[in-house]
Formats: sequence, C-alpha cells, structure tokens
Amino acid sequence: MQSFTYLSPTEVVFGKDTQNQTAEYIRKYGGSRILLVYGGGSVVRSGLLKQVRQILEDDGLPCEEFGGAMPNPTLEHVREGIRLGLDFSADFILGIGGGSAIDTAKAIAIGCANAKTDVWDFWCRKEIPIHALPVGAILTIPAAGSETSNSSVLTNAATGSKRGLSSDLNRPRFAIMNPELTYTLPLYQVACGVTDIMMHTLDRYFNPIDNELTDAIAEALLRTVIAKGRIAIQNSQDYDAMSELMWAGSLSHNGLTGLGGPGDFAVHQLGHELSAMFGTAHGASLSTVWGSWALAVCPTKPARFARFARNVWGLQDKDENALALAGIRATVAYFSELGMPVCFGKNADIGIQSDDVLRDLAYRCSFQRSRTIGTFKVLDEEHIYEIYRQANH
Repeated sequence: MQSFTYLSPTEVVFGKDTQNQTAEYIRKYGGSRILLVYGGGSVVRSGLLKQVRQILEDDGLPCEEFGGAMPNPTLEHVREGIRLGLDFSADFILGIGGGSAIDTAKAIAIGCANAKTDVWDFWCRKEIPIHALPVGAILTIPAAGSETSNSSVLTNAATGSKRGLSSDLNRPRFAIMNPELTYTLPLYQVACGVTDIMMHTLDRYFNPIDNELTDAIAEALLRTVIAKGRIAIQNSQDYDAMSELMWAGSLSHNGLTGLGGPGDFAVHQLGHELSAMFGTAHGASLSTVWGSWALAVCPTKPARFARFARNVWGLQDKDENALALAGIRATVAYFSELGMPVCFGKNADIGIQSDDVLRDLAYRCSFQRSRTIGTFKVLDEEHIYEIYRQANH
C-alpha cells in the first residue's frame, strides 16, 4: 500500500425521509440563516423545496432561496448567489439537487467568506481560500458525488473556461441522501449519472500504481454500478438500484477508490472542454471521449486494462493485449447501452467538428500549452488533439 492522506468528514444521513432531519443538522453545524441553492425547478415541481423550507422555518431558521443552478454551473450565476448571500447575511449554504446545485453552493460559500476577493481567482489558482461558510447537501441525483467530495467545478461563460477547485473547505458538513428523492429523474439523467459515477472511479483506477485493496474496492464499486445502472435506466423508481447508485456516487468521489495512487482525471479534463465549448452534459462529455482516451493510453500498461477486463467485466483471454482491448470495448458498449454518446458524431450537442475546432479544444485543454494532463500516461497538447481526433466520428 502506498502512502496517502485521507479525509472524508461529511456526515452522511442515508435513508427514507431523511430530509425531515435537515433543521437538526443545520443547527448541529452552526447554521442560523440559510441560503437555499437549487437548480432548474425539479425540486420546486416535486415539492421538496417547499417541504425543506417549511421544516427550517418551523424550526425558527430564516431562509432565502437562490434557484437557477445550471448543469454546468457558471461563474456569473455564482457571483449573483454571493451577492444574495451577503445581503441576507447567510451563515449556512444548503445545496438541494445534484452536483450542479451543490457545486454552486460550495462556490457561494467560499465567495461569501472571502468577499474581498473575486471568487474566480480561487478557481484559477491566483488566490488560495482560507475560509468558507459551512455547506450542507440534500441529494436528488446520484452522479457527481459532490455531496462528499472536496471539489467544485465552475464555467466562466465569458471566456469559455471551465475550472475545478479541490479544497477541503468544499467538503459539505452533512449530506442527506434519500433515494426516493431520485424518483422523478428522466432516464437520460440517470444514465448521465451512472456514467459520471463510473468515471470518478475509472479516473482514479487507471493510474501508474497498483494498490490491491484500493483496486479491489474500485472494482467492486464498478461492478455494482454497472449492474444497478442497467436496472435504473429501465425503472428509476427501483429503490434498491437507486439506493446503491446513490451511495456509490458518494464513495466514487470522496477519495476512497483512489487511495495510494495519483489520480489520472485526463478524461474529466478532456470532457470539461466539451462542456465549456458546446454545453454538453457532463456525463455525456465523459462517455464521448473515454473510448478514444483508453485506446490511446492502453499500450502504456496493458496489464492494467487486462485486470480491469477480468475483474470488472468477467472477461478472459490468455493474450493480455487482446483482453485489455476487450475490456475497453465492453465499457464503450455499456455506455451505448445506457444511451450515452461514445463519439462526437453520436453526441447531439457536438457533432462532427473541423480540424481547427479540434486543435482549439486541445489548446484550451492544455491551458494554452501551459500544462499536461493525466498520470497513467502524461498527455501534452498533441496527445490531447489526437484523442479528440479519434473521437471525431
């Protein structure tokens, strides 16, 4: 086992009707004036927002609502939330929804606690945040894992830049997780969530170092998500499937499935540029490029992909290289089975692109040639371009 530092302080409150305990947990973590952050309206239509607000007000906790969190949260929207939070003197931020609402809540929490600094400076690494308001989460979408992670991703619509900030200040104090709150999800959103959960573990699993226990945990999670994902895209009101996916989403992004190895996350970086340029859904951006990324990096360590094929997909072949490729094909086929795009041409938001666009994507992904991405295989701008080119069909 390799050296690591592990912190996962979020208190998870899991099960039916757990949203009824929201006021109790906000008070436990010092909240007295609450900014409720949510997305496009599903929590309004389902009645969850009204229910939560009533619970808090009945407990003497004043609230202010801030809706409109977008699938790829924007800097501009976060700035509005910071202004509202400061005007309301909020001392606790509650994200209600999926990763977009929770990431937005995290950014507002940092912005409100560091009001003299533009919040984008933290996401661009110009400044390091040292304070944040406490954040809680009520999860309605098993996907991003933001409810237990230390990360938050924002898109600057003015520049087309998408950046993530990893900081322990981003860790929610608590996460309320009632699988029944996922029942109103469209099946495509369920599929995007399954893809995102898998990718948070795959981007940790494919790293240069073997760690037996960590790898076995990751493989078990992947097998579970694959099996339960097949059920959930047929019936998103299957409690067993949705509960397993909800918990897997948290475990996939709280660091557990990558302990002792340097996470790769190249696929996430490749996908971020697709979301920033085309507005494509996060999960769809990942499935679009995973296959071309895997084929590009597999020769670096075929044994790793062969193990993945054996232990996750149950495949067998005495030829290690053939087995590795079979595992890649099985993964791409599964994404297709979910209804997810596996190349540019099958992604309705993107379509086939010109070489100039591919070059621009690679230039942006390399941060204007100032960085490389990945650890399983380090990728520079030219490598990144080639992966986009291979996905452009």
